[in-house]
Amino acid sequence: SQGRYADELFKGIQNSDSGVRCDSLKQLAGVSTDVTFAQEFISRDGHTLLVHIVENGSETPVIMAHTLKGFMELMDHGIVSWENLSTVFIRKIAAYVNSKAVDASLQQLSLAILESMVQSSSSLFLQVKQEVTLERLIAHLQVTNQQIQTKAMALLIALLQTAGEADRKEMFDFLGKINLRLYIYKNIIHSSAAVGDEMAHYLYVLQSVTLNLLEARMRTPLDSYSQEQRDILHSLRQAAFEMDTESSLSNERRRSLCAKEFKKLGFSNNSNPGLDLNRTPPGLLALDTMAYFSSRYPDAYSRFVLENSSREDKHECPFARSSIQLTQILCEILRIGEPSSETGQDYHPIFFAQDRLLEELFCICIQLLNKTWKEMRATQEDFDKVMQVVREQITRTLSSKPTSLELFKNKVNALNYSEILKLRQTERLHQEETLAPPVLELKERLKPELLELIRQQRLNRLCHGTLFRKISSRRRQDKLWYCRLSPNHKVLHYGDVEEETDTPPIETLQEKIPVADIKALLTGKDCPHMKERSSGRQNREVLDLAFSITYDVEENNLNFIASSRTDFCLWTDGLNVLLGRDMTSECMRSELEILLSMEIKLRLLDLENIPIPDTAPPLPKPPSNYNFCYDFSQAEQ
Repeated sequence: SQGRYADELFKGIQNSDSGVRCDSLKQLAGVSTDVTFAQEFISRDGHTLLVHIVENGSETPVIMAHTLKGFMELMDHGIVSWENLSTVFIRKIAAYVNSKAVDASLQQLSLAILESMVQSSSSLFLQVKQEVTLERLIAHLQVTNQQIQTKAMALLIALLQTAGEADRKEMFDFLGKINLRLYIYKNIIHSSAAVGDEMAHYLYVLQSVTLNLLEARMRTPLDSYSQEQRDILHSLRQAAFEMDTESSLSNERRRSLCAKEFKKLGFSNNSNPGLDLNRTPPGLLALDTMAYFSSRYPDAYSRFVLENSSREDKHECPFARSSIQLTQILCEILRIGEPSSETGQDYHPIFFAQDRLLEELFCICIQLLNKTWKEMRATQEDFDKVMQVVREQITRTLSSKPTSLELFKNKVNALNYSEILKLRQTERLHQEETLAPPVLELKERLKPELLELIRQQRLNRLCHGTLFRKISSRRRQDKLWYCRLSPNHKVLHYGDVEEETDTPPIETLQEKIPVADIKALLTGKDCPHMKERSSGRQNREVLDLAFSITYDVEENNLNFIASSRTDFCLWTDGLNVLLGRDMTSECMRSELEILLSMEIKLRLLDLENIPIPDTAPPLPKPPSNYNFCYDFSQAEQ
């Protein structure tokens, strides 16, 4: 039983022979994952025995590693509180982390134990923070051993998440000074080994906790009584429109000039632009990003504002309104203000490559927004559409995990509006599963049946007949004539009719052309009645509607000019069917696509939310005999 086994190991750990102690501790480390055993061992005060071994510190590294592993497994069950541990024990564990000449497995286990301590209580957090320096943790991030890197990062994240506001700010200030992100970028993201799932989670949490430092600014509206914030607003105006004579103007003229310039900057409330920044989010973050762009890239800022000031009002891309919306979009994409997920791994390598990521991304994306605005030929009414496209451009580019700001800039600018439209179309087709190989194969199988349906419709249309106009050489539309196919599809009947005629009976049409005598179908310029026409606009329109049939041995012609493009397509398709040729009109292609799409959707209704494999499953081999078949003929007798 587990109780007897717990007794054996408890005695073995206290044996004077180091070999027996080592074996017992090794077995303990393996079996401590079982909660029943853990309860039995802890009830015998076994965990206290392990604590004493660590406090004495006289065992070999191998025995100590088994001790720490067993202790860690026992404590993970939550039967005993971490707060009962002595200061001596904590210092011993911290010493393994702080020392350079310690076995790697010992350091790894010690880091894991300290992480659990920090997460368990605020008093242990203070003790661990005092014993383990941040410099030492960063030194562990620079080693090549991935397990030690991961455990060091886990402890660092635990310290940051458990710390109060003041402690966290102090720690972030220190980590910023020693450039933590650069160590991560060089030694983890750009290491030869791939980033593991656990490390990816810690990088995601560090990114989330750091970006959430901006949450306070994001949730704070502009204070119209703050002189500092008003000065920043006016610095945006002055950077775009430098005016030396402003000081000599009267107050009223200056206010009028300011309002005019704030309007050019794209503020909705040009007399009191601070009202535009009352919306939270993005609150003061929008002011910060605009000020950063104007001071960091003054040429690009001036170019944006002046270029749009010179456009028509409706085609102007409003800088301030766009900046406020873009800042909010970046906050949503970077998830500023959202608590970090317990399982999230979606970190951005670019975050560790760049200080002030939000501001630098804004500077690239506001210029991208101006470019996309021009590509879309947008007006003020299209503002929301442009912002949707820009959001998509940013999201798609970040999902490709660019490792530097330059790479992000190149990729996002290459993803122009036309590329976005192509991607949307492709994704829509994939979503409808119309591009899956089995669906494409099904389409090909359905085509002959649907083409036959279109052929029948064309022939039925010819049997019904159509009214045509005769156009004389004087361009006077004077006479009407009617043409229709006989019900047996063997003869074309035609003849002149009166203005009011709807569908004349086939007997009233005196002229006939047997279908067997038709030699060719001509269209456009090839038609005899079109050859001498000039190239004017009206004639070009007629040219697109003209077709002729050549018939009998003498190659006589019957010339048509359809009243619409639809009639032209119906008749040319129908005549091609009569001649045994393929239909070629754009109407046929469009109708075939619609019919195929409808048929495919109907057939796939029962497969909704069921993934369609690219290849058919393999056919099983035939059975060795067919003796299992039931012979119905004998049963009937």
